[in-house]
Amino acid sequence: MRIAQILFSQGFGNRRVCVGLLQLGLVRVGGRVVGDPHEDFEPEGLAFEVDGQPWLYQARALLMLHKPAGCECSQKPRHHPSVLSLLPPPLRTRGVQPVGRLDEDTTGLLLLTDDGALIHRLTSPKHHVPKVYEVGCKHPVDDAQLARLLAGVVLDDDPAPVRAAAAERTGENSLALTLTEGKYHQVKRMLAAVGNRVETLHRSRFGGLSLGDLAPGRWRWVELNDHRLKPVGWCDTD
Repeated sequence: MRIAQILFSQGFGNRRVCVGLLQLGLVRVGGRVVGDPHEDFEPEGLAFEVDGQPWLYQARALLMLHKPAGCECSQKPRHHPSVLSLLPPPLRTRGVQPVGRLDEDTTGLLLLTDDGALIHRLTSPKHHVPKVYEVGCKHPVDDAQLARLLAGVVLDDDPAPVRAAAAERTGENSLALTLTEGKYHQVKRMLAAVGNRVETLHRSRFGGLSLGDLAPGRWRWVELNDHRLKPVGWCDTD
């Protein structure tokens, strides 16, 4: 693929802008300045730099972000900055969107992609993708509450019980809750249904992914192989 087309596909601007980046000597591949917009490269796995910014070619953008508190999962936020403001301009240009949403006060693992079919697959209840939440509660967590969460509670917008796939007490006022659905404010409403209240909420896992050492506000590429999500060994902190 021509290098100008590679830059365009990755969100570095329209075709004219991408040609300009090359002509200005701002693009490097393997440490070498590439100025010819027609020079061909194998795009798969291609690492390059644009004006000093390292980049890894991705045919479809899929990444995980350690969402801090005080950010909205919206392209048009109302009260707080959008999580998209934490991403570099090329990803915003490509139109990545959050895979589901985390409330503005919820922290943790958020996936984003520009692949609409993948968003549907990862958020559909039919596929039962597990998500683990670390919940801090106002009141002590007892065995009766855990049993009710596992048996199922009824929320006000659906007569069918909503069940946790797993619920484990992690402290006197905390628990780890695993869900395979993604209803609006689901964790908070489930805890309210058993007589408790969520004080803090952090998503620690999504499918087989965990945040690892990824700092709040940082992101990392993710690969999808054999329906399994795994982080790529390159992130924006490298």
